[in-house]
Amino acid sequence: MSLHDIAARALHAFDPEDAHGWAIRGLKWGLGPRDAQPDDPILAVKIAGLELPNCVGLAAGFDKNAEVPDAMLAAGFGFVEAGTVTPLAQAGNPRPRLFRLTEDQAVINRMGFNNGGLEPFAQRLAARQGRGGVVGANIGANKDATDRIQDYVTGLTRLWGLSDYFTANISSPNTPGLRALQTKAALEELLGRLAETRAALKVASGADYPIFLKVAPDLEDGEVEAIVETVVGAGLDAIIVSNTTIARPETLKSRFAGESGGLSGAPLLEASTAVLARFHAAAAGRVALIGAGGVADGAGAYAKIRAGARAVQLYSALVYGGPGLVTRIKRDLAARLRADGFAAVEDAIGAA
Repeated sequence: MSLHDIAARALHAFDPEDAHGWAIRGLKWGLGPRDAQPDDPILAVKIAGLELPNCVGLAAGFDKNAEVPDAMLAAGFGFVEAGTVTPLAQAGNPRPRLFRLTEDQAVINRMGFNNGGLEPFAQRLAARQGRGGVVGANIGANKDATDRIQDYVTGLTRLWGLSDYFTANISSPNTPGLRALQTKAALEELLGRLAETRAALKVASGADYPIFLKVAPDLEDGEVEAIVETVVGAGLDAIIVSNTTIARPETLKSRFAGESGGLSGAPLLEASTAVLARFHAAAAGRVALIGAGGVADGAGAYAKIRAGARAVQLYSALVYGGPGLVTRIKRDLAARLRADGFAAVEDAIGAA
């Protein structure tokens, strides 16, 4: 176990949100781990035109304000997604709002898109231009916005040219009514307006950037197919499956299991991977998929790829695995790919 992993364990003595704040400070001070080894070529993948050195990404939520994307790239992630950022700064929901379910290797959060707002986020991304590495921006809507769809348009417009890709997050359970944007009519309006804005920005700037959609795992029959058709029709580039769940598996042991909010971590792996497989079947190769939810080791990452993911993302597992986790996942995933005779991640997509 590295010193970085020992330090991560020590942070468990503190309130989860305070511990996260200290982790961000440590990374800003240059105290984070560095994966000095070049990535195994078997892990390289291309998604929506983005060349990723490896397929293991950092999910949104860890770096809400785009303060440490370069530190997380240095730790070994193939891509980093900052945010969720909203046009205006907002405090989020009252504390406590983040809970470790240690016995379950899980987390429940009801943060409520707490962030410092679009302008400082944009300034930080502007300051890192030219440093390399794929960094995406996860954009959302303010809780009290009168036109939530306009908030997504505002985020896309302000960050155009500063981010390598964008993710429209409509799947957090912690902003009342947000998940209603996943319904067919609302989603068509949202993605239509984003597509129009993208087209105008492309003409004005001479550059284009991929747009992804992040969805919830709690979808009814028929909703997966409707989302895929809407995404394809709007010309979006990928779907991230999935965000946290409002479900509470009966297997949960922690005293915090009854807390409201989104559940992430190990208990989400099986359900989110099953939803991912449904998206893979519905998409039939027309849109790329990124698997998130419960990835904590090479086996979990491999299960997502075999279910149809071109890349994976994780966040909650860092709480228990420490910052050295990403290196271990990459090593294990590469070994699993080779053991099954695959020459590249792409060859294993949907193999299940």
